[in-house]
Amino acid sequence: MKILIVNNSRIPAVKYGGTERVIWWLGKELNRLGHEVSYLVAAGSNCPFARILVYDPAVDMNLQVPDDIDVVHFHIQPNNFIKKPYLVNVHNNPGYGAQLDKNTVFVSADHAARHGSSSFVHHGLDPDDYRKPDLSQKRTYTHFLAKAAWKIKNVKGAIDVATQSGNKLMVLGGTRLNLKMGLRFTPNFNVRFKGMVDNEQKSVLLNGSRALLFPVLWHEPFGIAIIESLYFGCPVFGTPYGSLPKLVTPEVGLLSNSKSELAEGLKSANRFNNRLCHDYAVANFTVQKMVQKYLTLYERVLNGETLNTVNPTLIEASPKYLPWNE
Repeated sequence: MKILIVNNSRIPAVKYGGTERVIWWLGKELNRLGHEVSYLVAAGSNCPFARILVYDPAVDMNLQVPDDIDVVHFHIQPNNFIKKPYLVNVHNNPGYGAQLDKNTVFVSADHAARHGSSSFVHHGLDPDDYRKPDLSQKRTYTHFLAKAAWKIKNVKGAIDVATQSGNKLMVLGGTRLNLKMGLRFTPNFNVRFKGMVDNEQKSVLLNGSRALLFPVLWHEPFGIAIIESLYFGCPVFGTPYGSLPKLVTPEVGLLSNSKSELAEGLKSANRFNNRLCHDYAVANFTVQKMVQKYLTLYERVLNGETLNTVNPTLIEASPKYLPWNE
């Protein structure tokens, strides 16, 4: 099969890059299985296993897709695309009232259901991109993994939970730690900001962590940080929003929108089994599992099916920030 993967950013993702990381894993595994993969992506991209075409937002998409392609996998919203069978991945939370394509695929069951759909595929990581976890290593701190300056990711909440539970916190992600968000510096304040980290740095830091702190204030569509952390044996302490209740079972983490409940739970983080967390990630969230599900969807659209009977749209508007309680 000849598959074109479309996104409006550069690949590969050297440090931060959720969608870029997913489409790289996707194309690499498709290539390994014998499919012919091409990318239509931003200028400056490079890839050893696929053809690179440069995406131009000013040009009609029907003119940018080569004639020899069998199916197109969009990671942006196409306009009036009719040239080839296709599907459209949505990675974010579109605004209330947005009408999405009938061939839209979401990234978790909750993400789909909130838009009146049942079409979703979980992300899956490629273990080859990381060091092999050492699950017997001593763990001496916790970590936060997201854009630290993005308020919905709630680094302030993570810092408060770590501080109240007597844990050191490593903040990974983004280019700055926003110290104007009301962060309270207490005698126990013990935070290290690592900024943008590559896979090697991330592997080392996650392997030394007791837990991921992920107290998001929105309906998280999926959360690659969750499966990366679980892969390194880290339980997840987060809020019960979006995809988290289905991804984070009681065996691998604790969910609450109460700061004090998460802090109290974190005091006994050692009750979670690092091996069980790792095995759970491998059993459920690998690139091999993700690609097999997309191949099934490719066959459906190649057979003329649409993935949703109506255009998905957000059923109910959410507040800008979901509750975060003491």
